Amino acid sequence: MALTDLPLEDLRGYRGEVAEPADFDAFWARSLELTRRHELSVQLREAPGPALPALQVHDVRFAGWDGHPIAAWLVRPRALPGPLPVVVEFLGYSRGRGLPVDHTRWAAAGYAHLLVDTRGQGTDTPDPEAPATGGQWVRGFMTKGVQDPSTYYYRRAYADCARAVEVAHALPALGVEVDPSRVVVAGGSQGGAFTLAAAGMSGSGLTAPVAAALVDVPFLCHVRRGVDTASDGPYPEVVDYLRRHSPEAVEQTFTTMSYVDGANFAARAQVPALFSVALMDPVCPPSTVFAAFNRYGERAAERPRAEIAVWEFADHAGGGAHQVQRQLRFLDEVLAR
Repeated sequence: MALTDLPLEDLRGYRGEVAEPADFDAFWARSLELTRRHELSVQLREAPGPALPALQVHDVRFAGWDGHPIAAWLVRPRALPGPLPVVVEFLGYSRGRGLPVDHTRWAAAGYAHLLVDTRGQGTDTPDPEAPATGGQWVRGFMTKGVQDPSTYYYRRAYADCARAVEVAHALPALGVEVDPSRVVVAGGSQGGAFTLAAAGMSGSGLTAPVAAALVDVPFLCHVRRGVDTASDGPYPEVVDYLRRHSPEAVEQTFTTMSYVDGANFAARAQVPALFSVALMDPVCPPSTVFAAFNRYGERAAERPRAEIAVWEFADHAGGGAHQVQRQLRFLDEVLAR
């Protein structure tokens, strides 16, 4: 495996050529307006299963894109007085929310933790497919509905993420002692792309605000380069799709994917962020991560604090527990804990 796709000294300033549609902001404003036509309809239910005496766990359901029900876990410490800061976490590709016992780290650190399922990728949140989202795609989700931005799978998934931030803000009205002024979005890989989308849409005033973003080895950034250079993970799905279709499909595919490119959302973000990148990552090549990082907050009135942890000998797993320690210290500073 090559150490990196570019030397680190070149990566530090790398931006690349990232396509941005002229109607990018209008497209997402329309998407979220359509989503908000449905009530958020948050439901909390004490989660069944083995007792976790130090934690309070709720099964959460809310209305995402087109009113589709989205599942989440809300895990928080019982003993700490509120209101607590909230970490809204998004998941990597093909991962479901699993079991609450898998997700105790943030509660142990004194946060309320809203872990959001991904439509179609787990067992608890289906992705109902409207007739308009038909067409051919290959395995996975990368090319599902890619024939048009309005039917693309990730339009629905990103809208769900914006709604999840609204859920965090709605919790106090449901009797959950959390602090809406300290909502953090977090995720790795696909979850990192979701995190950038949530932060970027918040920064553009399109949804409820967030206070910070934790962006680990993010996927779906500088998408064209990712498709051209990634040797593993979901990007090869796009290669497989384009191999089966006419040359005319290439332009439309990358036009559609430019609407979900994390580098475009990163430019619109206005809150502090901690990134991570792994220089031996075959799934999210480091140049694609730096393309987003080097754009982060550049359209804000005052560019926000942004840092990146470089894991020189890590693959797509990134910095692991060492990165978590950095995240905790980072949040202690930016949230004034």
